[in-house]
Amino acid sequence: MSHVWRAPEGMDYVIAAKGAPEAVADLCHFSDSQQDEMMSVVTRMADDGLRVLGVARSYFREAGLPSQQHDFTFEFLGLVGLADPVRPTVAAALQDCYRAGIRMVMITGDYPGTARSIARQIGLVQRDEVITGPELDIMSDEELQQRIRTVNIFARVVPEQKLRLVKALKAIGEIVAMTGDGVNDAPALKSAHIGIAMGGRGTDVAREASDLVLLDDDFASIVRAVKMGRRIFDNLKKAMAYLLAIHVPIAGMSLIPVLFNWPLLFMPIHIAFLHLIIDPACSIVYEVEPAEADAMNRPPRDPKEPLFSKRVLLLSTLQGLSVLAMLLTIFGVCLARGQGELDARTLAFTTLIIANLCLMMTNRSWASTIGKIHRAPNAALWWVTGGTIVFLGLVLAIPFLREIFRFSVIHPVDVVICVSAGILSVVWFELFKLFTRKSV
Repeated sequence: MSHVWRAPEGMDYVIAAKGAPEAVADLCHFSDSQQDEMMSVVTRMADDGLRVLGVARSYFREAGLPSQQHDFTFEFLGLVGLADPVRPTVAAALQDCYRAGIRMVMITGDYPGTARSIARQIGLVQRDEVITGPELDIMSDEELQQRIRTVNIFARVVPEQKLRLVKALKAIGEIVAMTGDGVNDAPALKSAHIGIAMGGRGTDVAREASDLVLLDDDFASIVRAVKMGRRIFDNLKKAMAYLLAIHVPIAGMSLIPVLFNWPLLFMPIHIAFLHLIIDPACSIVYEVEPAEADAMNRPPRDPKEPLFSKRVLLLSTLQGLSVLAMLLTIFGVCLARGQGELDARTLAFTTLIIANLCLMMTNRSWASTIGKIHRAPNAALWWVTGGTIVFLGLVLAIPFLREIFRFSVIHPVDVVICVSAGILSVVWFELFKLFTRKSV
């Protein structure tokens, strides 16, 4: 790049050029020996982590300016080394990526020495092997796809070559996230599975071509977004698992009494009461559930993996069946003992509410037991749990509400039975988590 100024003392022009040292040396018509001497200095500066620019100047005294920079007679002034310190958050964020099974590739226009120096500072793995832009130009697509499996640094790369690198990574089956900020980065950002533009210094074209825009231009924000995505995916699975598990006993206790000619357990008000618990649990409790402790210590999931896998379906159904079995036992025993419809409904429904709360708690994590889960803060859980217990207590204690729900008076021993039965219905899943965790 060259800028032209009119000299203040006359009609002369002053031309200042800056750019890659090789380009500036070409403007100054360096000999081979001069070029080699300059590049040895450039290499030393690059190895110190500096970004290197060449600087030259020229004077022009004629009336019309030439159309090309090469028509000026430039005088080489020297080299400028620019230090661009790495943000202190990058090294830790990069290690988080490695623990999460994410491969990192550096693509830069800087010299290989500069790239290696930055790679050492941030802890990039496999930083000894570098492919430069000129080397990239002479590689076939097949050779690049082989080399790109192990090479993590690409230096002296022009923006147009980023698109080729993205296509090569996609060709070997990688899910590619690409960062960029310039107009020339737009094709690569568009081609990547996830294009990430810089919101601070990025161009409008780059932002429009991207899927995500970083407001703070900080690499650590990408890592936080990955962790948030994993938390959201996990919480969706937890909410769906809980939803399936709790509806198994609801459906079962709606159908089985009809088949065996028993009194009905549920009336519309009971279903409404249950959904006052179920709906906030799915939409609020699991939404604010913090990320699992190992969220960033496991490899990325298969993109083809369904949200509701066979394992989730099986374990959720078993949770619901265990609650259903407990409800049938209590309901059937009450009827067999001649306690009547009201007693049977009171004990079975109370047991279902307790089991519902236990399901909500145990599904907060499929890796940690309830005792460990409770260390993670979730205010919404306690609001829903507290509200449920208070409302259930009012229904059981106030005659008017008991009559609406068609309940009988409950005794302390009945409360103990209901609480114990509700807890026992999910104990097996807690033991399952404990056993599988130890096995792993």
